[in-house]
Amino acid sequence: MSLSVVILAAGKGTRMKSSLPKVLHTIADKPMVEHVIDAARFLDAENIYLVYGFGGDILKAKVTGDDLTFVEQKEQLGTGHAVDMASPHLKDDENVLVLYGDVPLTRVSTLERLIAAKPDNGMSLLTVTVDNPTGYGRIVRDYGQVVGIVEQKDASQEQLLIQEINSGILYANGADLKRWLSNLSNDNAQGEYYLTDIIAACHAEGKLIETAHPDIAIETEGANDRVQLATLERAFQLREAEHLMIQGASLRDPHRIDIRGKLVIGQEVKIDINCIFEGEVVLADGVKVGANCILKDCTIGEFAEIKPNTIIDGAVIGDQCSVGPFARIRPDSVMNRNSHVGNFVEMKKSTLGEGSKSGHLTYLGDANIGKNVNIGAGTITCNYDGANKSQTIIADEAFIGSNSSLVAPVYVGENATIGAGSVIAKDVEKEQLAVARGKQRNIEGWQRPTKK
Repeated sequence: MSLSVVILAAGKGTRMKSSLPKVLHTIADKPMVEHVIDAARFLDAENIYLVYGFGGDILKAKVTGDDLTFVEQKEQLGTGHAVDMASPHLKDDENVLVLYGDVPLTRVSTLERLIAAKPDNGMSLLTVTVDNPTGYGRIVRDYGQVVGIVEQKDASQEQLLIQEINSGILYANGADLKRWLSNLSNDNAQGEYYLTDIIAACHAEGKLIETAHPDIAIETEGANDRVQLATLERAFQLREAEHLMIQGASLRDPHRIDIRGKLVIGQEVKIDINCIFEGEVVLADGVKVGANCILKDCTIGEFAEIKPNTIIDGAVIGDQCSVGPFARIRPDSVMNRNSHVGNFVEMKKSTLGEGSKSGHLTYLGDANIGKNVNIGAGTITCNYDGANKSQTIIADEAFIGSNSSLVAPVYVGENATIGAGSVIAKDVEKEQLAVARGKQRNIEGWQRPTKK
């Protein structure tokens, strides 16, 4: 039987104190609702219906996909009313999963457990037992069987003692769900149409209500303010850290890592504190990442070492390379095997050949550098003339002296040497020495300026 997913995303999120719809606030740099959509996609949902209200235009601009159908809830009259907005789209002969756009940490495995729990004649409900159920709808059972849900404001003193609570996430047949929704009443303390009332309706028809449970309670928690959002962020990051450690990574402190995309690791990877991984990052076997590094959309080769406070963005770092500390490797840069850049070296759209090194205080922009080249401290490839970018080519085994400026376009040949402090604006051929300095003058009796 086919699956459709209804995601409730109409809340304004007043307590967020924001102009954004609540579901667009991010966990790991991705809107909460996108985490929920991703889960629906993993389940191979045939249709995904996104019920929106406040900030609909912003939501549609931020969240896209051919498999998404946006359904407007013009008036926020409760969760039952929200799901009912999608009823015209739902088919009788399909099953429907109801999710929440501000509950981003529910695992796919938990949802699969919920789906498997559904009886042929009835529905399944995701519940969780907590120490403090205040504010949540309580699961009411009779001889172990679920017979209904009572909301906090409508609960009796006895019902308030129940610790099994409703997550709101449920799975039911399309025809059943539409029938139950059409009969909802708003005769309650809130004057709203509660989705939870369909549980009692299901029981009244003699149908079964089975429950499934998440591995940890945080899977069912939402974010109504920025404090709760931060709690979910830390829970997400700790879960990602645990996954890395299970795969064999060594983390200096699992509580101080941020993964904001997809991180793929090999064996014997070591990651120090306060590292951020964005986009798609691959760390091969034996990679070491020092403290306070930011790695974005990059590939790091085997046994490479990324030293502390280094930023790598859109680059490829080869096997056994050494980068940093305090280096910045910008997009379209490639460091080949066993090459090295040190502190305060920046590369942009450049290639550093095998065994080549640039130890300190250097800018390499639009440069193609061969094998075993030495780049002295303070070297600059002057790649921009104010209108156009030009390339610097440095052949194998060249030696670039400290504090040199290579004015592109320029070529430095194999085994050539550039004397320290030179400004090179003309090609230097193979094995030549180029020295381009102004004539030194030593002036006797020079008086330094004094402060006026």
